[in-house]
Amino acid sequence: MIFRDRADAGARLGAYLLGRVPERGQDVIVLGIPRGGVVVAAPVASALQAVLDVTVPRKLGAPGNPELAIGALAIADGEDIVVLDQRTIESLRVPCEHVERTVEAERAEIARRVREYRGGRPEPSIAGRVVVIVDDGLATGLTAQAAAAAVARQAPRRVIVAVPVAPPSAAREIAGRGAILEAIATPSPFEAVGRFYESFPPVEDDEVKALLARG
Repeated sequence: MIFRDRADAGARLGAYLLGRVPERGQDVIVLGIPRGGVVVAAPVASALQAVLDVTVPRKLGAPGNPELAIGALAIADGEDIVVLDQRTIESLRVPCEHVERTVEAERAEIARRVREYRGGRPEPSIAGRVVVIVDDGLATGLTAQAAAAAVARQAPRRVIVAVPVAPPSAAREIAGRGAILEAIATPSPFEAVGRFYESFPPVEDDEVKALLARG
């Protein structure tokens, strides 16, 4: 399955979720993972007649290769939620000091992005609501796992991670964080999220803020 772009993927994901999520309106909150996940999340929130907001997990990069994920960080009520890929950490012999330094740096970046994206708006109430966490796809799935674990600590009715495309192993990993995975496609082999899009350009902060302002 190939999506034209993130907007197309979000429209198709929203239509898919209409048959999977019975709740509507104020019973649901849709949280996009910046940046690309917010573009997908906007039409999902529209389809479910739900509030659109953000959750801001951050990847923890490997020494000398920050694009290679060794884990992810999210924050719930001021507490760090750290998800680590122990197999990769052990194979690369990543020192504990690197993990600690990276968590500290990404904690500051999470705080900056939350201020930037919310613009002073208060954090939305999660308790008792169905929370739909949206990204443009899962590769390692670590950031989505961290986001789901953080949301699950805030007494939601149910936590759903919804993506256009994910590897077959993702459902089990997401379930381990207290959430349900809803994906339109789970192809194998998977390789990379971008290969399932005709157009997959970078997303800038201004686009994220504009979508949140409308949502």
